[in-house]
Formats: sequence, C-alpha cells, structure tokens
Amino acid sequence: MADTSKQKAHDIIEQSRKTGGNGKQFALWMGALVIGAVLGWINLPALNALFNFIATVFTRLFQFIAVPTIALAVITTLSQLGAKKETGRIFGHAVTYTLLTTLCAALIGLALYLWIAPGNLPPEAIGQGAENVPGKLGKLSYYDHFLSVIPNNLLQPFLSGNVLSVMLIAASFGLGLAFMPKTENRDVFMKGLLGLQELLFTLIRAIIWALPVGILAFSAQLAAQIEAGVIVGALGKYTAVVMGGNFIQFFIILPIFLVLRGLNPIDVFKKMAPAIAVALFTKSSAGTLPVTLASAEERLKANPAVSRFVLPICTTINMNGCAAFILVTSLFVMQNAGIELTPALLASWVLVAVVAAVGNAGVPMGCYFLTLSLMSSIGAPIGLMGIILPIYTIIDMIETAENVWSDSCVCAMTDHDLKGTLDEAEIAS
Repeated sequence: MADTSKQKAHDIIEQSRKTGGNGKQFALWMGALVIGAVLGWINLPALNALFNFIATVFTRLFQFIAVPTIALAVITTLSQLGAKKETGRIFGHAVTYTLLTTLCAALIGLALYLWIAPGNLPPEAIGQGAENVPGKLGKLSYYDHFLSVIPNNLLQPFLSGNVLSVMLIAASFGLGLAFMPKTENRDVFMKGLLGLQELLFTLIRAIIWALPVGILAFSAQLAAQIEAGVIVGALGKYTAVVMGGNFIQFFIILPIFLVLRGLNPIDVFKKMAPAIAVALFTKSSAGTLPVTLASAEERLKANPAVSRFVLPICTTINMNGCAAFILVTSLFVMQNAGIELTPALLASWVLVAVVAAVGNAGVPMGCYFLTLSLMSSIGAPIGLMGIILPIYTIIDMIETAENVWSDSCVCAMTDHDLKGTLDEAEIAS
C-alpha cells in the first residue's frame, strides 16, 4: 500500500512538472510571436533578409517531413485493420465530427452572407481582376482537379507534394498489408515501417525544440509585409463575411463541440497551440501535420492509435475554413455574374462546398485554386478571383489555422470518446 501511495505521489509530481513545462513552452512561443512582430514592424532590410531565410528553412523542413509522415501514418494504421477491431470505431467518430464541423462552418458562412449581403463590384473592376488570375488556372475544371489526384506512378506524388495522391497510395499500401497473408516477410517489412516512423517522430521533436526561432521569423516576416503594404484590405463586406465566419467557427462553434463532449477548450487549445501557430504562418495543414501529431501525442496525451489515424485523414478531409471560403466566394462570384441566389441554389451550394472542402488538399492556396476551378467549370466571371487574390494571403492564414484547430478538436473528441475502450497493447508506436 505504501509503495502504491509513493507511486501515485511520484506520478502527480511528474505530471505537475510536465504541465509546468508545457506552460513555459506556451509562454516562449507567445513571446517569440510578439517579439517577431515588433522586429518585423521595424522593417530593417538586414533583419528582414535574415527572417526570410529562417522562415524559408523552417518551411522547407516542414515540407520535407510532412509527406512521409502522412504516408507512414496512414500505412501503419490501415495495415492493422484486420488486427485492430477498434479502427472502424475511430474512423466512424472522426468522419462524423468532420462532417458536422464542416457543415457548421458552411452554414455559418451562408448565414453571414445573407445577413451582411455584399454588393456587386463594377464590371470594369472584374475585367481588370482577370489579369491577376494565375496562368492556366482560369481554364482548370473540377474534373481536372479530381483527375490530378489519381497517381500514374509511385514517385511523382511524393516529389510534387500532391497530398491527396499520397493518401491514395498510402491507403492502398496499408489496406494491402492488412489483408495480405501474415508471413515473415510482411512482419519484417512492418517493423521497418514502424522504425522509420519512429525516426520521423524523433526528427519532428527536434524541429519543435527549435520552433520558437521559426515562429519569431514567421511573425517578423508577416509584420514586415503588412507594414510595407504588401497585404491590403479590400472588398469590405465580402472580407467581413469570410473572416467573421472563420472567427465564429474558431472561437465559438468548435469550443462548443469540445464542451459538449466534456473537454476544456482552453486546455485543448493551449496544448495544440504549436500546431495552430505553425499552420497560421505556413498556410499548409499538410505541412503542419508533423507538429500536429507531436502536439497531440506529447502535450494532449492522445492515444497514438487515435492521433496517427485521425490527424492524417483530417488533414485531407476536415477543412472547416475551406468550406466557408468556397461557399461565400462562390456565392459572391455567381451574384456578380447575375445569377439569382434562390433557396434551392443556396442549399445545393452548401452541399457542394462541404464535398469540395472534403476533397481539397491541405496545401497553401488549395481553397483558392479549388474555388477557381469550380467557378471556371460553371462559366462564372473568374476576374473576381483576381481581385480577391491580394487579400487571400490573410484569409489563407486564418483558414489554415482554423483547419488545424478543427483537426485537433476532432482528434481530442475521438480520443475522449474512446478512452479506456482501446486495447493498450495495440497502440501504434
């Protein structure tokens, strides 16, 4: 009995030490954010060059480790499909929460659009905006976008960073391993994959250790751009609808989901703050995935069997910010084209926005390109997309942070729902 009491006391002390460490880390990241903003606002050329270099290094490191992390997480999880009966339950919870939160984001965007009611822009402005639309993308259809996801060789998706194609390849490999005969060769191959996955997580922990330097550089880079007038505000009411929808989803709707499932939103946010900060500046939920996984497992203490299955999938299908942007922007473009926004049309485009967001890749400007494809396919005036482009940098930052926050919430809720029901012996590691 005495030994048990000592062990409990030791566990409490150890947990307090870890909690205090997390608090210091959070303060360090916030400090780096503020200091970087101040240094960037000063706008010294030498400092800006240094911060741009550091930000580029961190961005490349995230890109380097993100794609193999996604692939290995999906392969190793799905490979246990036959042995892990709980995989179906994890998937069911993740998809349910994903669809619910994404639908809420689209409906909030619709409600704000109808309430604020953005007006039409002058036709000449739309014509001038067509010059800003990226080359060839004006003719890109949603059919082309879907076809580009289907890989025609093994290496190209990894080299080009096509996240959806990588997911398809990883899913096919994982399912193949799940249903192939349990031979010695399979066991050796699986051990190699698990060992490589652990190596990646070691590298991720090293990147997170140095993350305050990256946050400082990203923050300074953004502040310098704002001070120099690179990022400008425009299109008043439209911007208010998009940004307002993102903020409501981020600060109200997702916390309500957490509270309803018995979780503390502030606690979850603090523990997932590194991933949200990285998402804000890299504008890529796929590139942020390594940090999201590490934060979920080491700070949120999520079961790896849940986090390594839920987060890679959510990175691809759980796009709350994209659903709102796709819906609001599509309605705005169609309205400017003279298309009557009937109740039936609004309802159908809510569905389109949710489905398109699920099929979007978690890469920078993914929502913009996908919306451009949708508008091009229905013959809407894509010149308006060129007018939106200058302000999309800020929108993309907020959307990506919201997407990763939503991924974190889905992971936390799924882990909470299944806590104590998963076989600890079968945790992925």
